[in-house]
Amino acid sequence: MVDSSTLHRGAKYFMDSGRAATHEEAMALLQSFGLTIHVSAAMAASRDEQVALLTLVNAARRSFLAGVEVVGLPDAKPLTLLTRAKTLAQAVKELGGRVVRRAKPAWPAAVIGDVPRPVLKRPVWRLAWSGWRAGVVPARDGEASRAGSAMPLAPVLAAACCAAEAFAYHAKDHVMAGHRPIGLSLWNPTADWLADDASEPKLAWLPSQLWLIGLGNLGQAFAWALATLPYAETKDVKLVLQDDDRIAESNDSTSLLSFIKDAGQRKARSIGAWLDARGFDTHVLENRFGTWTTRTPEDPAVALCGVDNPIARAALECPGFGLVVEAGLGAGPEAFRSLSLHSFPASRRAEDIWARDAGPATANVEDLPAYQAMKKAGADACGLTQLASRTVGVPFVGLTAGVIVIAELLRRLHGGMAFELIAGSVFALDAMQSVTASAPPYAFGHLAAA
Repeated sequence: MVDSSTLHRGAKYFMDSGRAATHEEAMALLQSFGLTIHVSAAMAASRDEQVALLTLVNAARRSFLAGVEVVGLPDAKPLTLLTRAKTLAQAVKELGGRVVRRAKPAWPAAVIGDVPRPVLKRPVWRLAWSGWRAGVVPARDGEASRAGSAMPLAPVLAAACCAAEAFAYHAKDHVMAGHRPIGLSLWNPTADWLADDASEPKLAWLPSQLWLIGLGNLGQAFAWALATLPYAETKDVKLVLQDDDRIAESNDSTSLLSFIKDAGQRKARSIGAWLDARGFDTHVLENRFGTWTTRTPEDPAVALCGVDNPIARAALECPGFGLVVEAGLGAGPEAFRSLSLHSFPASRRAEDIWARDAGPATANVEDLPAYQAMKKAGADACGLTQLASRTVGVPFVGLTAGVIVIAELLRRLHGGMAFELIAGSVFALDAMQSVTASAPPYAFGHLAAA
């Protein structure tokens, strides 16, 4: 019987919303979700297109259980640190995708690069990026590629937007999914992402020292995003990785660097090994973060936090970091697409925000049909309560939040606006809300971009 460590967090959306009467029904819905990705031979020479492809395959296959298939993939070597595979085809396979010759007409599709729109009755999204802006637009006949010169996080964001829209289309919970453009400007999150922005700088500087607190959905999104940045020498980048948890089977459904085969491994060691393989200088801490955590002058002065524990979040300013950027995700069937960013120092201290927070308020779902079916099948009361307490989770929301967090550092490094709060939903990226911060120039270690 499924338990809290094996439950697919995407299936929980349909269980907690009452749309699935059993866990099996919820899984059957996800097993009908599929996506075809169309690419061209030009991808062989385009790092941005490869980043978009591998990110989309990685994020989508965790929720689209019918499969993610790639059509038109060239026989080429990867140009990105996101994979250590020798060919793009091998990279797609390792991330859970399939390389095929023909698309399934019953599935919606995504288009990356100069590829004609496939003739389908289902939605087709074209991934788009330029400068610090990225998203997806409905693909139309005869339309040229919308991918231009971009900073490295933009193709990652475009892939996250595509996965989010395709999920909404399959889930039938947004009538406009597949019929609207949706995206975000990482330079100015409240601006029109489809409009050219002359103020966007070329990426010139990158952070050189970071402390990552929590290596679940968000922490792994931080790591994925960092691996796309154009470091001349990753060995010059010091990363402290802190997490006391182990990978569970359920993490495969939410976290970009967790796989079922890795269940039982320490997250810090597993993610550290992934970053080590890409040359980063990693240091692992396997204890819980809290008021007792200390840092020395040799430790990174910038912390990125991705934990959902209010006690840990309230202690974020205790070790004396020069800058903390924290991300949080919504919970429950109504809010799991929501995300937020906080940075510190700010007008409010972390302790004031989270000290009295007992955690996200979630509705009691144990009386819903899916949980009552488990009870009748023999689930004990304790196990049922644990299952009900787990949050709905999908990888593309954490990935979007992770990109926004890394972009906060890059924006400050280039003299752009600093934000102490950014909040919104992947359902409506064009309606992000923000509060700007008064911040001094970034002085916590940087390297020139290659």
